[in-house]
This record gives sequence, structure tokens and C-alpha cells, in this order.
Amino acid sequence: MKKSLLALAVLGAFAGAANAQTNVTVYGVIDAGISRETGGANGSVWNLASGVQSGNRLGFKGTEDLGGGLKANFQLENGFNVDTGTQRQGALFGRQAFVGLSGNFGAVNLGRQYDPLFIALDSIDPFGTGLTGASTNLMAAGSKIWDAAGVVGNGEVPRVNNAITYSSPNVSGFTANALYGLGETAGNNSANRTYALSGTYANGPVAAVLAYSSTNAPATIAADKFKVLLVGGTYDLGVAKAHLAYETEKSDSGADFRDWLLGVSAPVAGGTVMASFIKQTDKAAGGNAGAKQYALGYTYPLSKRTNVYTSYGHITNDAGANNVVSDASSGGANSAPNFGQSSSGFAVGVRHTF
Repeated sequence: MKKSLLALAVLGAFAGAANAQTNVTVYGVIDAGISRETGGANGSVWNLASGVQSGNRLGFKGTEDLGGGLKANFQLENGFNVDTGTQRQGALFGRQAFVGLSGNFGAVNLGRQYDPLFIALDSIDPFGTGLTGASTNLMAAGSKIWDAAGVVGNGEVPRVNNAITYSSPNVSGFTANALYGLGETAGNNSANRTYALSGTYANGPVAAVLAYSSTNAPATIAADKFKVLLVGGTYDLGVAKAHLAYETEKSDSGADFRDWLLGVSAPVAGGTVMASFIKQTDKAAGGNAGAKQYALGYTYPLSKRTNVYTSYGHITNDAGANNVVSDASSGGANSAPNFGQSSSGFAVGVRHTF
């Protein structure tokens, strides 16, 4: 009898421990493909690319019920390269790392998080900012990168360090997100500071987004500010979904780009066909750094968690531009093209989520 009671107590302890952890989820993405990139200044290259459609990740997220409708929530997400096993984003949890509280008021989180601008663009792009047709090849998706000379470069950072975010509850299809990223520069609180806002409406076949992001240059270079405004949406026609976006990218130092995205996605033969066209116009005085991108892709589900994909993208650069076709991967050995030269990319691969 005593042994039975002891066994029940031990089983109860394990059951309690398991129950206490049911609110913690382990998840991830493993994505690898073979890609060919042409047009680079160093010549064409074949790559075994890591994360072509979606960046590879291993994550942990969970909640704790604090009572009265209040919950504690956290998320830790690591990025890695499946081709080499190395770490991405330069940190253990470089993709996301935050903790916060949520309830009927919405959610407030603190840590490294996505810029609402990136989330908005990702929801409009028929390629989901992945594959070789990613809109981020031309369009801004977050904080801009300055080079050592203080010149606004081509790269953007979709995640923001030291960020405080607020996400509203859904009210009749409307949601809002706000982010404030502290620059953490002693004596200059505005340096490297980011703030961003977005609003989304989704109801039936219609979805619309409006997003704005502003980032100050680091204190190590001349004062500058990069500002992005995005408006767009999708409309599901049943047989196909239309995608449309317009974006302005400006800096105090004179950069001024206008981007149009027109896309379509449609179910075909059990999978999804995606196509898009992006036109970027350089509106700066004497500007000649515009470009056009054409992209076509297809994804096919093998199960609820595994799919195969293929995609092709081509960029035609104006005389002052050297944009390169890329995707969600860590990037291969391809280099940017010479100014005014075209860039193309093709990929085929497989993605598994868990």
C-alpha cells in the first residue's frame, strides 16, 4: 500500500511538472536549397543556401497565467545556418529575444524584436520576403544601415535591439503596433534610436496595412535619419489574390526612393504560384539609382509541415544602382553586380517546420 501511494505521489509530481510546462512551446524551421546567382561582379555561383524561403531557426515561447486576464509571455529565437551549422545574426538569440505582459489591453514586450514595418511588408509580399523574389531586394523592411562614411547603404535590419513594443487587441478587424528602440548612447539619446508604427485591417477578402519607421544614424557618423512609409494591401478574389504596395524611403542626407509592388498569388495544382513586379525610382536630385525586379515562384506542400519550392528573380539596375537578387538565406558567395548591371537568381529547395 505504501509503495502504491509512493508510486502515485511520484507520478503526480511528474504530471504536475509536465502540466506546468504545457504553456512552453519549442518550434523551428529547417530550410535548405540549391541556388544559382548570376550577374555578380565576381561572376556566377552555385550555392547550397541555408534558409531560402524562411530563415532557419530554433525557438522557445511561452506564457504564464497570472490571473485576472493577465499573462506573462516570452520568446527566444536562435538563427542558424543548416549548410554549415554556424550561428546567424551574431548572437545566440539573434532572431528574437523578449519578455512582456499581455491581457485585454494588448501586449507590451521588451527586448530584441521585429520592426512593425517588416511585419507589414511581409504580410503584403506574395513571396513573404523570402525566396529569390523577395521584395526586400529593393524595398526597405526596417532600420537602414549606414556605412563608415555615413552613407545610407542598401541593407536594412528588420529587427531592433533594446525595443519596447505595444500590440493592440483586435477591434473589429483593426490592430495596431508601436515600437520604440533605445539608442543607448551616453550623452546622445537620439543616436541610433528607432521608432515605428503600423496599423492593419483584415476582414474577409480584404487586408490593408499602413506602416512608418524612422531610425537615427549612430553617433559615430554624421547626424542623419532614415524614414520609411509603407501603404498596401491584398484582396482575395477566390481564384487568386492581388498584392499591392507603395513605399517611400527618405533620409535627411538626401536619399529619396519611391517603390511600387504589384503581385499575385494563386492556387495551382495543389500548390501556390507567386509573381511580382517592383519598380524603384530614385527621386533624389540627379538620382540614377532606380531598379526593376521581376519574380516568379511556386511552392508545393508535401504535408502540413513540409513543402518544396522554386523561384526565379531578375533585377535590372539603373546606371547608379547595383542591387542584387537575394532571398531569406544567409547568402552565398555571390557579389553585388557592377553599377548598372543586372542580377538574377534561381533556387529550388525544401522547408520543414516543427
